[in-house]
Amino acid sequence: MAERISDAEYAVMSVLWDQSPLTAHEVAGRVPERGWSVNTVKTLLARLVAKQTIAHEADGRRYLYRPLVQQADYVAVESRRLIDRLFGGKLTPLVAHLAERNALSAEDIAEIEALLKEIKA
Repeated sequence: MAERISDAEYAVMSVLWDQSPLTAHEVAGRVPERGWSVNTVKTLLARLVAKQTIAHEADGRRYLYRPLVQQADYVAVESRRLIDRLFGGKLTPLVAHLAERNALSAEDIAEIEALLKEIKA
């Protein structure tokens, strides 16, 4: 996936990752708390098609949309971009930053410890 997607496009993608294929009307009805018109959703869908992030196929007089990019793949690419851009490609400074800002709860720390134990095993 070469082109990045906007927050609005991500909201549309989230709907399609949850269930697809869907029509523009169905997507508009499922985008949480946005209140977007169907035309706004159609514009976002057209942008995502142009970015080759979703595909569409004719179904009578309407189109059905489905993702071409898996959510896990998108998250992996965006996570890597964030770590590369803000932390020089290293994960440890990110975790240190969160810890210094008290952004890690006790539950977060326990999950990280469990993950590290699992990785070491």
